[in-house]
Amino acid sequence: MPARYTFGGDEHLFVECSSEMSLEAFFKSLSMATAVRESRIRGVTEICPANASFQVKFNPDLIKPDDILREVQAIEGVAEKSEPVLKTRIIEIPVFYNDPWTYETLMRFRERHQEPGGTDLDYAARINGYGGVEDFVAAHAGSPWFVSMVGFVAGLPFMYQMVERQRQIEVPKYLRPRTDTPKLTVGHGGCFGCIYSVRGAGGYQMFGVTPMPIFDPTQQTSYLRDFMVFFRPGDIVKFKPVDRDGYDTAVEEVDKKLFSPPIREVRFDLREFSKDIHGYNAALEGVLHGH
Repeated sequence: MPARYTFGGDEHLFVECSSEMSLEAFFKSLSMATAVRESRIRGVTEICPANASFQVKFNPDLIKPDDILREVQAIEGVAEKSEPVLKTRIIEIPVFYNDPWTYETLMRFRERHQEPGGTDLDYAARINGYGGVEDFVAAHAGSPWFVSMVGFVAGLPFMYQMVERQRQIEVPKYLRPRTDTPKLTVGHGGCFGCIYSVRGAGGYQMFGVTPMPIFDPTQQTSYLRDFMVFFRPGDIVKFKPVDRDGYDTAVEEVDKKLFSPPIREVRFDLREFSKDIHGYNAALEGVLHGH
């Protein structure tokens, strides 16, 4: 479907590729945003990609609104004809599910939750039709996730699981947001997963924590020395469940600047993925583990 264009004030153009999140919409928005950046249109000062849309900031003294609209619409025409292929990377992220820190936090804010009698994992498992928390965790970690957007707070990735729509995990946010969320919490709201890059307020359901820093403004973390934000749109994430010992070992390695997440370069083809989602995901995981 054609993108929807709206102006925000006199220096922003908002491009909505779809009103619903899908990998197709994400691919279109990412390819268009990348093409706008590479086109170096005179007057464009910033491009902000989102899940299925992006926003272009421009200087109206250098380019008129009608002209920027015409330029971006031309890019849309080219993007629709281009191959849905992305050079990206797949990353393995350790997660300590059902950890004591998110548990302590969710218990403090139980009156803000849909079902105060259980945990966030209990609730997510039940409403998604799983037999229990163990089955739910297996599904959450069993298929990879696309990073569709980075932002809201510095370094926070929004992730969309790479499964058939009927298998999408969907969980509403808390009835009222919490005033606290542990740093590096793996959360979920709607159809999106996320990792809280810093401690702070939040409304997503809390499933666990990762020992792996994803945002470091000091750039002291071994793998964040070049850039303080780890994730970028298009990254593919595979969660790896770890126990308390695994978590503590990883934290120690991070502190000693020895931790390095498994990362492999991949070429993702949306058409091939759509033909055999399960098989394609298995092949991606094979690349991650060198098979």
